[in-house]
Amino acid sequence: MTVTTEFRLRSSALPLVSIPASLPPDEIECSHALCLEPDARVFHVEIDAEYDVSEAQLAALDEVVTVTPLGERADTTIFKLTVELDDSIAPAFDPERFDGAKMKSTTITSDGWYETKEFKDYETFHDFHTTFEDHSISLELISITSNQSSFNDSTGDGLTDRQREALELAVSRGYYESPRKVTAAELAEELGISQPSLSSLLRRGERQILTSSLDVQGYLNTASK
Repeated sequence: MTVTTEFRLRSSALPLVSIPASLPPDEIECSHALCLEPDARVFHVEIDAEYDVSEAQLAALDEVVTVTPLGERADTTIFKLTVELDDSIAPAFDPERFDGAKMKSTTITSDGWYETKEFKDYETFHDFHTTFEDHSISLELISITSNQSSFNDSTGDGLTDRQREALELAVSRGYYESPRKVTAAELAEELGISQPSLSSLLRRGERQILTSSLDVQGYLNTASK
């Protein structure tokens, strides 16, 4: 099983948030190997060519060590930047903490980073989340999905992705066993949501599964009015 997450990291100390904060583009796209390779501080940054951001402007940023223009592609200008991480957040990007994580490109705004990252399991994502929070980097979870076949879209159960993931995690952690092996608060923490939100997801998911399994939608609709 792998887990794919979409999330936003928020901290003024994150690398390269200074570009949209001080230069014309509202956001930039980049690829990098932080969390994946030791001492990796190299970013390949794509900036919309219409903003005409120069090598000198990027080199003037305090965190940027070197700048190498790589040319243009699809109306974007590409630069290779070597950056120096802020000491306050550098330990959060230790690659030894995140074995098995894979990452797509990152969208950087002045407010933080938006990323889609694949983890080998929920535990790895939970460790990732906890590590960043411990270093004052807020992680806002947008979505989380897994490839476990028992909960794929072909089941026709009518669950939303969020309901499915909450139920899947609850089952795998022993929430429905007697006695319970995990609390709702612990499940909510793993998903990066509040306990009331977790309880609502489980309740609506359970209702949807019962509805689809027992074919009692008409009765439930009438009873809920």
